[in-house]
Amino acid sequence: MDLFEAVEKRRSIRKFKHESVATEDLKRILEAGRLAPSGGNRQPWYFIVVRHPEAKRALSIAANNQKFVADADTVIAALGDPTASTAKLPYTLSSTRIPYKQDPMIPVEHMILAATALGYGTCWIGAFNEDEVKKILQIPENLAVVALLPIGVPDEHPSPRPRKAFTEIFFKESFGTPFDL
Repeated sequence: MDLFEAVEKRRSIRKFKHESVATEDLKRILEAGRLAPSGGNRQPWYFIVVRHPEAKRALSIAANNQKFVADADTVIAALGDPTASTAKLPYTLSSTRIPYKQDPMIPVEHMILAATALGYGTCWIGAFNEDEVKKILQIPENLAVVALLPIGVPDEHPSPRPRKAFTEIFFKESFGTPFDL
């Protein structure tokens, strides 16, 4: 599957078959994340790969009781490092840019698209109790949990969700001037 097909086929999957993600496929998914860009190439991230059933069950509870998290073969916890993300940057950050939270999202999306291309399902989880996740996975206090990513063999195939029209979100030269191709 090429990139554009993976982008079109990606869906949030909340129902997984009780099948494993092949080791070679998991390596490819993780490698897609490792190769992602970051501001100043700081790579202010870490990822914990969780496959143990009890740990996944605990994470599903910490993720506001989203039970499907435990049903996925693998759950990846994406962590940001606030210190590494701003150290010695050659530019000034805007007041709204929080690199340790934003930068790890790029490899997570790379992993999502790689998983989709390999026939797996994912669901970006942003709703969780960070303190509980840190406790379960023994994450140091100085790191932030930015997302959980369950990955598995999908047991559902949701239809595409509605999207805004191209002309509603792309503008030419200034806000409000439609960009037509």
